Parts: sequence; C-alpha cells; structure tokens
Amino acid sequence: MTDFSEIWSYLSGQPLLWLTATLVAYAAADMLYRRAGMAPWANPVLIAVLLLSAALWLTDTGYGAYFEGAQFIHFMLGPATVALAVPLHANLRRAGRAALPLAGALVAGSFTAILVALGTAWALGAERGVLLALAPKSATAPVAMGVAEGLGGSPTLTAVLVITTGIIGAVAATPLLNALRIRDWRARGFAVGVAAHGIGTARAFQVHPTAGTFAGLGMGLNAVLTALIAPFVVTWFL
Repeated sequence: MTDFSEIWSYLSGQPLLWLTATLVAYAAADMLYRRAGMAPWANPVLIAVLLLSAALWLTDTGYGAYFEGAQFIHFMLGPATVALAVPLHANLRRAGRAALPLAGALVAGSFTAILVALGTAWALGAERGVLLALAPKSATAPVAMGVAEGLGGSPTLTAVLVITTGIIGAVAATPLLNALRIRDWRARGFAVGVAAHGIGTARAFQVHPTAGTFAGLGMGLNAVLTALIAPFVVTWFL
C-alpha cells in the first residue's frame, strides 16, 4: 500500500496522467455507445463525464490538478469549432435557400432558451446569481462564460450548466424530434445546434451529416445572438 501511494503521488504530478485518463474515458464511453446501438441515452460525453468524475472523487483530485493535464483537449476545442466551417461551406447554397426560416428559428430558439430557463429557475426560487449564470446556458461554453461574467454571474456555474444543457439536448433531441415527426435534416440539425451547442452538434453529426452541418450553423449563430440579446433580456426579466 505504501509503494502504491508513492507511485500514485508520482503519477498524479505528471500532466499526461489526466490527459490519458480523459482519452481512455472517452474511448470506453464510445465503445459502450456503439455497443448500445448508438442509442441517445448512451451519449459518450455523458458516460465519459461520469467516469472522470468518479475517478477524480476516488483519488481526491481537484479540478485544477485535472485541468493542468487535460488542458490540451480544451485547446483543441478552438480548431474543432473552426473545422465546422468545412461541411458548412459544402452546404452553403442549401443554407442560403433556407435563410429566412433559419433566421426565424434562430430568433425564436434563442429567446425561448433564455426566457424559459430564467422563468423556470425564478419560479423554483433560484437566487439572482443563479439566474445570471443560467441565462446564456444554450450558447457554446466560451461565449456563455463571457456573457455570464459580464452580467455579474459565475462563469464556473455557467460552464456546468452549459455542459448539462448540451448533454440533455444530445440525449433528448432525437427521440423528441422523431416524436414530433420532423424529417427535414436541416431543421433537426439547426434546432439541436441552437438548443444544445457543441455537444448537440457532435450528436447531430453522428445521426446525419446534413443535420450536423446545420447544427454547427445553429451553434455559431446562436452564440452571436445570445451574446447580443442576453443582457437586454436579463435586465428586462429582473
């Protein structure tokens, strides 16, 4: 036991430990996801988060120590987001022909995401700080955290809410859209991108390439619109 403690003390100080743990957790989650027939409830991001949370809790490791090793993955989020422009460029004409419906869906979706979140939290007795952190939760994490900080909310809490929103959207979107009999992959993807940002977009790409393309478009446009309207909506609401 003493030898193991010494080995763990050495490994826990190495930055590659938690980077490796993150990759292994996602690989295991992806394997379970595929064995489950790519069912929405077996979302690999959700499973990977649960595995890593359990590992951090069991080893009594703080988030700062974890992030020091896993920050390379965080850095890669930028290039991955920019790479979404490639499939969008290939479908630029299709997006242009649906510009008016997409604009209407964007405005409706963005306002609804903010107002429903604020209204539900307020009805349940949430404090002002929670409301401020909750307002931009449907935008992608960097934008949402910046908006929350500008409003006076907690960026850390917003990050948690953004991830939770994305996971719920990725899990619930396909069954919900199937139940609503929405068959247009453009509409399905755009709705998921507006409501569930990057995690939802990743799920949309797994379902259909066109859905993924329009989810990326919805994610980007909603980030911009949320940054513009959230301060005004929150001020009006409060």
